[in-house]
Amino acid sequence: MSHEKKELDELDKVNAALSSSEQFIQQYQKPILLGLLAIVIIVSAIIGVRHFYVLPRENKAQAEMYKGVFYFEKDSFQLALQGNGADFIGFKAIADEYSSTKAGNLAAAYSGLSLYNLGKYDEAIKYLNDFDGTDQMVGPAVLAAAGNCYAQLDQLDKAVSSLLKAADKADSNTLSPIYLLQAGEILVKQGKAEEAIKAYTTIKDKYFQSYQAMDIDKYIEQAKLLKK
Repeated sequence: MSHEKKELDELDKVNAALSSSEQFIQQYQKPILLGLLAIVIIVSAIIGVRHFYVLPRENKAQAEMYKGVFYFEKDSFQLALQGNGADFIGFKAIADEYSSTKAGNLAAAYSGLSLYNLGKYDEAIKYLNDFDGTDQMVGPAVLAAAGNCYAQLDQLDKAVSSLLKAADKADSNTLSPIYLLQAGEILVKQGKAEEAIKAYTTIKDKYFQSYQAMDIDKYIEQAKLLKK
């Protein structure tokens, strides 16, 4: 095949492809335009929902939270949870009504902690588990609170699991040793010496600058006695 004929064949192929593309666009122009319009509508709707619905709800939920935090810090857990019947609806209502907002998510944590302090452990666990937190302080504290609720209900395996997760998530000299010590004490109560020693040893080796590390050897020795 001559070089000239080869170029003509290639040109024919390009023309055929362009013709096919044009036919496709002409045939499906309406669906394509409708599809693009749909995308524009969806994007506009998302922006509109965020601007006119999500942000106002977030702001309203945050405004509602202020009084609840005041009651909670004063140990008025019932008022913090249920509201005062006047200008505060309570953490429980905020968590239920504004669950899609950050403030609503935080209200779930406060609801769980309030219920824990009121001795309503089953209900507390529900709200604590509803909380979705990545914060290195709040998230671990909520997991630990759930662990303490399980301990109160004598669901010891779940208690240990939550406390160990809390320690791992916190990964700090301040919080992690507290949670590990609690987990270790429950494990000793269960007669699980090896697991208790592991929890205590983590304090000794990893969080040796913590207050709990000062007398952790005593706990390790007590756990070792279970093995004899």
